[in-house]
Amino acid sequence: MSTGKETAGDGVSTGINNISIDPAIKSNLKVEESVQVTCFSEVSDDLTLHFQIIRLPNQIYAWIGCNSAKFGHLYAAAPTRPNNTVSVASLLAGASDNTGSGIARRIVIKTGLNVILACNIPKDNPMLEVNAEKRLVQKLIELGYAKPKSKGLSS
Repeated sequence: MSTGKETAGDGVSTGINNISIDPAIKSNLKVEESVQVTCFSEVSDDLTLHFQIIRLPNQIYAWIGCNSAKFGHLYAAAPTRPNNTVSVASLLAGASDNTGSGIARRIVIKTGLNVILACNIPKDNPMLEVNAEKRLVQKLIELGYAKPKSKGLSS
């Protein structure tokens, strides 16, 4: 996979212009299995939130960064049978009670998909967490990743 990036004078990436998939890989993917990448930024409470969403077959990878491109904590969340609950695991740094674990759990509930979430939001700013989650969910709905409300998971 190759990416084209614009960079600022200090070498910081400011956006992704082009994502391409090797034709050999692309030919083996069905239309509904194609990889979709969305990147955007929002200003909330005088802080810049950066988002990246990668839609893979049957799962979503999302990254939320606050004022930097640091990776942050990494969580995996998935629907769990037989009780229709959501399980969350901390993969890198942090614990299951950190900011990103709750966001990951609620995204699974709203989409029904497995979620990998990297989150770099300060713990001491709960309103920023709420705004980041709200904007991420809005974008997932815009992209058509949210499932119908009639079938929900219990949290």
